[in-house]
Amino acid sequence: MKHKLFLFDLDDTLLDFKASEQLSFARTLQALGLTGDMAALFLQYQAINIALWRAFETGSVSKDFLKVERFRKTFMENGLELDPEAASQLYLESLSDTVVLIDGAVQLCETLAGIGEVGIITNGVEAIQNQRILKSGLRDSISFVATSEASGYAKPDVRFFEYAAQMARPFVKEEAIIIGDRLDADILGANRYGIESCWFNPERLVNASEAVPTYQVSSLHDIMRAVA
Repeated sequence: MKHKLFLFDLDDTLLDFKASEQLSFARTLQALGLTGDMAALFLQYQAINIALWRAFETGSVSKDFLKVERFRKTFMENGLELDPEAASQLYLESLSDTVVLIDGAVQLCETLAGIGEVGIITNGVEAIQNQRILKSGLRDSISFVATSEASGYAKPDVRFFEYAAQMARPFVKEEAIIIGDRLDADILGANRYGIESCWFNPERLVNASEAVPTYQVSSLHDIMRAVA
């Protein structure tokens, strides 16, 4: 296998962030006294959250602003007199303890760690991502975790990948590959940095973006065969 450095996105690539997010959101609002069906409210929150993360990735907003604003805006649009700062704190505490693995993640990382080096590249909050990795059972297979919070830059910014490369031992572009579910962050970032990529696309979406993955898989179980 020509690849010796495997740079994995974390959320919705190795960990099922959508499942963790929905459970943590419900727990947060219940702790604040809200009851009833929260499905519609969660969908609104998701849309607001995604837009804010896109703004963060372009440098338009800070992560600290994002963490509170997503709740403030959700509450405001629904006439809810709840404290967005308290919601943010409760949510982050719950999220760090709520881990759902994508099928095949542990076995894949263990196998790849025996071949080379496995690193995590994530735009998530550093303390939370480290805690989630620890609880996931992936920690022993992972050599390092590069976060946007620590680097000061977010995927797909080339400077984020330069930061991650400095953590590898050693870094050789021709032997590295980025594996992730986000075309606009993981795959585009790989394109800009000049290394190969594998798009994890379990929903079999059509790529209508400018990002060009080297490989594409719909299951983590297919990665070994695809990148060999």
